Amino acid sequence: MKGGFYIRLAKDGIMKNRKLYFPYILTCICMIMMFYIIYYLGFSADFTSVRGGDMLQSFLSLGVFVIAIFSLIFLYYTNSFLIRRRQKEFGLYNILGMGKRNLVKILVWENVLTAVLSIAAGLLLGILFSKLAELAAIRILGGQTGFAIRVEPQPVIVTAVLFLGIFLLIMLRMIFYIFRLRPVEMLKSENVGEKPPKANWILAIIGAALLAGAYYLAVAVIDPLSAMLMFFVAVVMVIIATYLLFISGSVALCKLLQKNKKYYYKTKHFVSLSSMVYRMKRNGAGLASICILSTMVLVTLSSTVCLYAQTEDGIQKRYPHDIMMELASDDYTETEPYKEIVSEVLSEYGENAENVEDFHMYSTAGFQYGDEFRLSMAGYSETGAGDIESIRSVYMISLEDYNRLTGESREMTDDELLLYPFKSDYDYDRISIAGFGTWNVELLEQQPFPVGTAQANAEGSYFIVLKDLSVIQQIEEYRNSLAEEDDSLIVTYIEESYGFDLSCDDEKQTEIYNTILERIGELVSQENGVDYPHYYIDSKAGGRADYIAINGGLFFLGVLLGAVFLFGTVLIMYYKQISEGYEDQDRFDILMKVGMTRKEVKQSINSQVLTVFFLPLITAGIHLAFAYPLISKILLLMSATEESLLILVTICCYLVFALFYVIVYIITSKGYYTIVSGKEQR
Repeated sequence: MKGGFYIRLAKDGIMKNRKLYFPYILTCICMIMMFYIIYYLGFSADFTSVRGGDMLQSFLSLGVFVIAIFSLIFLYYTNSFLIRRRQKEFGLYNILGMGKRNLVKILVWENVLTAVLSIAAGLLLGILFSKLAELAAIRILGGQTGFAIRVEPQPVIVTAVLFLGIFLLIMLRMIFYIFRLRPVEMLKSENVGEKPPKANWILAIIGAALLAGAYYLAVAVIDPLSAMLMFFVAVVMVIIATYLLFISGSVALCKLLQKNKKYYYKTKHFVSLSSMVYRMKRNGAGLASICILSTMVLVTLSSTVCLYAQTEDGIQKRYPHDIMMELASDDYTETEPYKEIVSEVLSEYGENAENVEDFHMYSTAGFQYGDEFRLSMAGYSETGAGDIESIRSVYMISLEDYNRLTGESREMTDDELLLYPFKSDYDYDRISIAGFGTWNVELLEQQPFPVGTAQANAEGSYFIVLKDLSVIQQIEEYRNSLAEEDDSLIVTYIEESYGFDLSCDDEKQTEIYNTILERIGELVSQENGVDYPHYYIDSKAGGRADYIAINGGLFFLGVLLGAVFLFGTVLIMYYKQISEGYEDQDRFDILMKVGMTRKEVKQSINSQVLTVFFLPLITAGIHLAFAYPLISKILLLMSATEESLLILVTICCYLVFALFYVIVYIITSKGYYTIVSGKEQR
């Protein structure tokens, strides 16, 4: 009997506070659904039959972790709005004779009902939409699958256990909160304002300094490898700085506005600003959360959409030909056995090599310091290790090969070279190889010869054209002599780069590639065969699926995470407006009784909302603008080189998000006004 009584009170509590509970339950359902979908896709056996599916599942495993952590923090945070709103109600129950243990029983049943409804609905929707998500993901990978819906026990169990744990933590926090408060405090919770906050200039200055530092790191970054290292540092700095500035800096801003008599002493500004300044500490944290989540949405969507849009262009740059071979030996001229095998295999399949490119290339790596390039750090430092940001890959060809590949007829002197910096910059007129020689530099405007592997390098690269192949031979010999003294270096050779296209489909190209690879393996393994220390063979058809899996997987994950962050943004905006509406209800009711018109109330509300509501959107736009250099450099690592496309995608994402933001603002501000003016309407 008693159990039924508490259940009834719990149901009544949820229904009477449906403006607060229903959005919360809806968000819980969406979080559970998204988690189940991502976990199911990461677990699904259908992906194992799709090329690149295993790689996509590895990305989804990261998404599972992110959503689990975000759900815990976000649901725990938003539940505080519910508790704060219910304090007066619980205080009244306590005054009427209901003990705190009885209040706890009501809260437990409310939490149980919320958990059961959310988990059941979330799992049901997750099961229904998981097949749709699976079809979309496999379509991105270019595979096929059936339409049968399967229910796997493991995703269901893991999802249920995880969110039961989250709801348990939320319930324990609610219980602790109730036992900590006194009945009088609960009754007067809505009427007790916060203490007048002081403008903490020290924290505001620290926040500004951190933000300036993060912006500097983002703008000053040069190469993609540095961008990858700096990204997470900059993100942490921006998050801390945003919270400090919104909490402390916003109070300082309100104080400055109060000192501006022309602005402050207006009806629409006086009331709103006076109200804001007393709750800005809490208000600032909510606004900072909206700003951070908005930035996450924008960065996630703009980068993944841009990356996915450049998938085909990236494939063409990573794989300049359908079949590519890099053949190396101590005598770089002895590569004919390889070419004979290629000719034999192509003849067997009835295909001809098209757009053949054949040139000699020497590739190595070293450390750039100013205009000096060091092939080894031995003798320069105690450890023999250089700065990771100074690492550069170098690819060298002769002027003869360059002219043949480009159709030009350039001439150079012995002390000149042509240089093209890729994923890096070069700002000097000369370059020297430490211990070997120095050349005058002429920068090229485009990549002089194709090297697909350079696209995958994390570090920057230099494409160099020297006058004679003999000079490249001398550099090779000098580099290998250093390897004899430095154990960290391996012996390298001049390679013959041999690439060609085929007119057949990807399936046949893959068969040809596998046959060539098998035949060359047999040649190398023979005792009387030519001993080649290195050969590398790659195919566009074979790499296409992996490439699509990476870009498509990140795009798919970006859309899902973007949706999750968007849910969070909307819910915080909603709760902020609704909770403040109930807090301001009595204040505006008194003001209207003493002569304030409905028009002036609306003006005051608009002033308050506009002052604080669009600060996160504007700040998120500034964060996004300064994040652009970092994002563009990181995307270079994945062969996304079209900066104009990134700019266009970023602007479009921001405009679409801003439109969505304005719509949410209009809806929530109307709800705020309805609550504030509710008493006067009655």
